[in-house]
Amino acid sequence: MEKYYIVKSIDGDYANLVDENEPDGETKLVARALLPENISEGTRLHYAFLQYEIAE
Repeated sequence: MEKYYIVKSIDGDYANLVDENEPDGETKLVARALLPENISEGTRLHYAFLQYEIAE
């Protein structure tokens, strides 16, 4: 299953992600340890096979 997320906010060791197709939908709280190190608010992420990568 592939999805794209946008980093909505970063709060300490966690990031709030929102589904790219539902920008006003619920946020998903994800531990930053599971995300690429160099993310910032607004970063677009690709999620597949239980891994997040920065999308081009």
